[in-house]
Amino acid sequence: MVAKKSRSMFWRLIFQALKLRLQRVFIIFAALTVGASIVTAMAAVYFDINTKMSKELRTFGANFYLGANGSNLISSTKIDDIIRHAPPDLITASSKYLYGVTRSELEKIVIMGVQFEALQALVPYWQITGSAINVSFDDRNAMIGKNLADRLNLKVGDEIILSKTAVEKHKFRIKGIVESGEATDSMLIVNFDFAQQWLEKDEQASNALLIVKNDQGQVEHFAQDLQQKYPDLDIRPIRKVSSSEGQVLEKIKGLMGLISAVILILATLCVNTTLIAIVGERAKEFALQKALGATPKDIITQIGTETLIIAFAAIVTGLVIGYFLAQILGLTVFKASIDIRLPVIPITLILSLAVTIIAVIVPTRRALNVEMANVLKGE
Repeated sequence: MVAKKSRSMFWRLIFQALKLRLQRVFIIFAALTVGASIVTAMAAVYFDINTKMSKELRTFGANFYLGANGSNLISSTKIDDIIRHAPPDLITASSKYLYGVTRSELEKIVIMGVQFEALQALVPYWQITGSAINVSFDDRNAMIGKNLADRLNLKVGDEIILSKTAVEKHKFRIKGIVESGEATDSMLIVNFDFAQQWLEKDEQASNALLIVKNDQGQVEHFAQDLQQKYPDLDIRPIRKVSSSEGQVLEKIKGLMGLISAVILILATLCVNTTLIAIVGERAKEFALQKALGATPKDIITQIGTETLIIAFAAIVTGLVIGYFLAQILGLTVFKASIDIRLPVIPITLILSLAVTIIAVIVPTRRALNVEMANVLKGE
């Protein structure tokens, strides 16, 4: 019965202390809520950014090259085997390429055989007048580089005739004019299988370009594995894309960590100074409790419980606000929502409690060091 009354008195003191100082309690709550919100948002983005940024950077195009050493051709069957035996879902797009010289009605031209359905992913930066060809078996339509189209005076819808001999000819309709800022602007872009047959390069390719997932550095590992298995091939990441991906990810993660650390430090200082002010106001209360037999453990428990109640309310509120903040960041930066992954909640909980514990140390010591006799005498 005595223990029950003691617990009842304890909780009455706790809630009375919080009720009488609502303004300062709100400051502590707000500081911890801001800290929890930022940590939640940054942690959510941190754990989801690899997927989002990797997807975003794929708009740069291919990030992996397969070819033969020197100027030789590579077996297209070997390329197919490499792609087929790659880890599941590692390669998101790929195309074999074959280059060769042939003759149009007006002059010699370079043709580039590609697998059309992969081009949108591999070369998203191409500016196309007309429309792209999206199926690899199309041997009636072709795309042409802007420089070559200007030289041959061709427009979308015009026809171009290739001549292998006086008898063997092939007619294409120009479906799109490509401007890439690369050598492609001076080439005729045709179906890969047609290029093999027309150039008499059966089962051969000049090279292949791939998009390899790189959210965890897979490009380098994939390249190293293939280099060991196929030492006769030229296998390498396209650095301007794959290395940019890793560098950008690391910089953004570092920035998010720095922002979180600064906010948590500021939250700690704010909570600490506010608690010190509260302890100063309650000096007589703590002195009276000591006079009535309260032990240091009782005072520590009381201050700790009051602060933890505020902290848990702030953590719950911060998780909710942080979730919506993460969505705003995701939609603003990546045009996609952010998935809240499992580690986010324990990270927010642990860091917020760490801020609370650090902030309460000095105020608690001051409460324990209250001089009972001097305070009660009004000195």
